[in-house]
Amino acid sequence: MNESIPFAQRVSIEQVEEGKQLAPKFDENGLIPVVTTDASSGEVLMMGVMNKEALRQTIRTGEAHYWSRSRKVLWHKGATSGLVQKVVEMRIDDDQDAVWLRVAIDGGASCHVGYRSCFYRAVPVEVEGGSVELRFTEQEKAFDPVEVYGDAPNPTQL
Repeated sequence: MNESIPFAQRVSIEQVEEGKQLAPKFDENGLIPVVTTDASSGEVLMMGVMNKEALRQTIRTGEAHYWSRSRKVLWHKGATSGLVQKVVEMRIDDDQDAVWLRVAIDGGASCHVGYRSCFYRAVPVEVEGGSVELRFTEQEKAFDPVEVYGDAPNPTQL
């Protein structure tokens, strides 16, 4: 593991909430949630997780790295597709247990299904009874996933 970017020990609430040291709090699985948005539009592109190495690699390279829970590997976003997420800004929340990435993407898409955003469907609210039907918010895919990924295994797990 790359220890060249050390994280501070969490020693006090004041240090975590008001200090200048990066002291991330990873969960019991060693992960921290990450919300990724388009740096220009503010659109939410995806939600993922990072382990310590993914966070270090993102800081070191300026490109988004995540931990793939389905494949159980460090994942450099765009390494296969070419849709690399270049970090414009990285923020950490008040208690340092969630990360927000603002990114620019050559090719403009983030979703392995081919849509621009992984959040390409809306869920209706205030529904009483019956089934819930999702509404597509993106009408066209930004790319053809078969062309981009070929026969690579789909990361979605049932």
